[in-house]
Amino acid sequence: MNRRFDAIIVGAGQAGPPLANRLTRAGRSVALVERKLFGGTCVNTGCMPTKTLVASARAAHMARRAADFGVVLTGTVGIDMARVKARADTVIANARHGVRTWLDGMDGCTVIEGHAQFEDAHTLRVGDERLAAPQIFLNVGGRAAVPDMPGLHGIPYLTNTSILGLDRVPAHLLIVGGSYIGLEYAQMYRRFGARVTVLEKGPQLIGREDADVSTAVRGILEGEGIDIRTGVAELAFAGAGETLAVTLDGERLACSHVLVAVGRVPNTDDLGLDQAGVATDARGYITVDDELRTNVPGIWALGDCNGRGAFTHTAYNDFEMVAADLLDGEHRKLSERVSGYALYIDPPLGRVGINEAQARERGRPFLVGKRPMSRVGRAVERDETQGFMKVIIDADTKAILGAAILGIEGDEAIHGIIDMMSVDATATQLQHTVPIHPTVSELLPTLIAEVHAPGG
Repeated sequence: MNRRFDAIIVGAGQAGPPLANRLTRAGRSVALVERKLFGGTCVNTGCMPTKTLVASARAAHMARRAADFGVVLTGTVGIDMARVKARADTVIANARHGVRTWLDGMDGCTVIEGHAQFEDAHTLRVGDERLAAPQIFLNVGGRAAVPDMPGLHGIPYLTNTSILGLDRVPAHLLIVGGSYIGLEYAQMYRRFGARVTVLEKGPQLIGREDADVSTAVRGILEGEGIDIRTGVAELAFAGAGETLAVTLDGERLACSHVLVAVGRVPNTDDLGLDQAGVATDARGYITVDDELRTNVPGIWALGDCNGRGAFTHTAYNDFEMVAADLLDGEHRKLSERVSGYALYIDPPLGRVGINEAQARERGRPFLVGKRPMSRVGRAVERDETQGFMKVIIDADTKAILGAAILGIEGDEAIHGIIDMMSVDATATQLQHTVPIHPTVSELLPTLIAEVHAPGG
């Protein structure tokens, strides 16, 4: 069966459904193809379920700290993991249903369930159907990377997807990977009561961050009883069921569960991209230009599969850029995007722009401002003073180059800097604002006023 549309969207993640909405509102006929779960990573295995679990873990943590705030609780704080899981499952189901209902209600949008593969640059096969369109948008996302480590495939390891199926707390969760996904699960399950060990092959946690950020994050997690090993060169696995053995650099550890959290790979290996002539890089990410166009006219790649952002908000921004280009007569570019991100341990890390190491690589003079959260009124009042805030400024132009806020509400406060950077405002202009007291953001002008040459 052959069917023609004005546009075909492959994938119902964060970019696909809103793009379908804009295109159909403009009078275009759209086929949206999804082979598995509507809503993509964020809804099903990423942001929404994990932050729901993080919230449950924080509730347990704060209950244990109740006496610090003069609140008296009787009895011990227990974890009903089945109820914790059920809460996350409900959030997933509601969000997934919402996406599907939205798509089904779009006039001009045909939803097709199945696996799409290219037959040529303008034709996709989905089961027995052949779909053709002059414009094709790929929003196929990514999945957990699973390296070929000795013995790993012989044990029942977990990924960020399968760990969501746990309905009881592991006795000992061993996490391979000391970056964003791994660290969020490490703190979460430690707060649920598990013994947790984190193994990282690099010299520090979250290797893309400055050493002071990594050190502070490590201190927060170790302060909660998480065992962290960095610089791990060799790993091997053995065992069955919940009797698992891990050998790291000759040392043998026993654990009940292993979570592999060493990164992501794009879902591009089974799309038949070669049939369409679509180019990918060495890691399988679809190559795109500054407006998200592939090397093949009429084909775009949005979201995680293009390697130009690994977050829900960057995927949605990809949609915004493509829609602006095709429907609004604008020409927004990836190179103009100011991307922030966060690590959702507690307290969170909010980040934007370059770090101090990258500023040094520029070869231009820069200034650094840093202030501990123990000097932030909001943090003191909440008795959550771990972490610090840091800003990096070009010494000549006073342009804000980057910032890190590791501390209470750091994921929200960082937006004050993201917004200023997005409109090319200077640090001086931010310094002259009058923020509300008492907030975390109110310290941003003070932070800028205290900048100095690194090492000074």
